[in-house]
Amino acid sequence: MTLLVTNDDGVEAPGLHALAAALVAAGHEIVVAAPIGDRSGSGAAIGNLQPGGDIRAEAWDLPGLPEVAAYGVDGPPALAVMAGRLGAFGPVPELIVAGINPGNNTGRATLHSGTVGAALTASNFGCSAVAVSIGWSDQPHWETAGAYAVAAVDWIAGAPPKTVVNLNLPDLPLDQVKGVRWAELAPFGTVRIHVGEPVEGRLQVELRETGQVLPPETDTALVEAGYAAVTLLSGIRAADEEPVAEAIERTVDRLEVDIEAESA
Repeated sequence: MTLLVTNDDGVEAPGLHALAAALVAAGHEIVVAAPIGDRSGSGAAIGNLQPGGDIRAEAWDLPGLPEVAAYGVDGPPALAVMAGRLGAFGPVPELIVAGINPGNNTGRATLHSGTVGAALTASNFGCSAVAVSIGWSDQPHWETAGAYAVAAVDWIAGAPPKTVVNLNLPDLPLDQVKGVRWAELAPFGTVRIHVGEPVEGRLQVELRETGQVLPPETDTALVEAGYAAVTLLSGIRAADEEPVAEAIERTVDRLEVDIEAESA
């Protein structure tokens, strides 16, 4: 199985190198395609593509991994995934692994994460993916995240196609992680963005602690408690929950009546 490894922090990021090294050490065949620069917070964006245009994508050397084909892509990680699934970097990858992101991608913040966006793009292009993140610190325990990433890849290889796993880890040595728990997405964050008054044409943005306690079964709470949190994510789809479906049906019926009346 060929894996494509990407991230949103850039092809020079130590988390990407640690992930690639862990997968190679586990015997996986990988190709790396990641942004040339930092594209954090890009979600599933692919950039401004123009008909007949081109995107810079050049061979890159990874430290300590001379045998791994790697590419720096001038675009977000979702673009690298899309290009990889279309055969841009050799054999079409059968699985995407994104990370290791320094800083957890939990709760509602997953919507904006380039790491998670890359994984969801993989599902949109027909294959499964793992997004891997670890708690923020000056020296994250990359080896912990790498070990769990390898285990997640081994599991997801046997899962149904287009399965997306969001894996978040506490920044702890491997033997101090309390275990693995299935997790719900946290309904709100422990920090929130506050935007102040513009000053000389610039927005003042800061993160503030909310002080709110999250439900213990959510991803953010579990990671804070020392567990590896695993959440299954689904990509873009039509809403099919019953109340929403009923509302859509009523709207369609009303539109049809209005159009018929207008045509009469």
